[in-house]
Amino acid sequence: MKGLVEGRVAVITGAGSGVGQAAALLFTRHGARVVVADIDAARADETVALVQAEGGEACAAHCNVADEADVERLIALAVATYGRLDILYNNAGITVTGSPGKGPKPLVETTTAEITAIQAVNVNGVLYGCKAAIAVFEQQGGGGAIVNTASIAGLIGYGGVAYGATKGAVVGLTRTLAIEVAAQGIRVNSVCPAGMPTRYGGMDATGPQADRVRQSMGSAHPLGRAIDPMECASAALFLVSDLASNITGVNLPVDGGLSAGVPLRR
Repeated sequence: MKGLVEGRVAVITGAGSGVGQAAALLFTRHGARVVVADIDAARADETVALVQAEGGEACAAHCNVADEADVERLIALAVATYGRLDILYNNAGITVTGSPGKGPKPLVETTTAEITAIQAVNVNGVLYGCKAAIAVFEQQGGGGAIVNTASIAGLIGYGGVAYGATKGAVVGLTRTLAIEVAAQGIRVNSVCPAGMPTRYGGMDATGPQADRVRQSMGSAHPLGRAIDPMECASAALFLVSDLASNITGVNLPVDGGLSAGVPLRR
């Protein structure tokens, strides 16, 4: 089905790679005009080039989501460039990486600086984005859709304590904010991916270990394979589209069945 977000204006953070880049491509394929935001300006430009090569419409923006003024400028840029704002995808996020091959960093080894940084991006960045976008939605008379990238780590114990704490916060704020703005016709949901090879997770999807990483991740999922960024982006597209017009406050797992329970061993 084409045109799920035809004519709408979307801001996507962390869109220089991974899920954000996949979402920029997918949203524009479905008719949106997209502001591609990333802390790495060169990567944002690369995503815009990919969109434009397909005939889509997008512009790039440098944005550090941990800086509220930067986020406010980003939202203002979308309105100045395209005349309005309809969709915000709060996708930017970071993690705390442990030693190679040893899984997430234990809490006792996690520094105060790492805790502060991950909370600033994963929690504050989402709050700043929501705050700025809702102000615009209200000025436009209501309506609008927000989707956040949370994580399966916000729903079950998975992926490291510091990271899970921030994603649990995103799960909670998604529910609470959805109730707060429902009367204005604004919908707020999140996607909760499980193991997915992305650059900010320290897992290069195109690197020499890509196949090993995907196999390792997939083995934890009942369906047997890692989550592809485009699968997560597709869930986000559904949530911001009219197909989900009466869905809000939902934290949607995109996890190959991981959160459903312990798989049967045959």
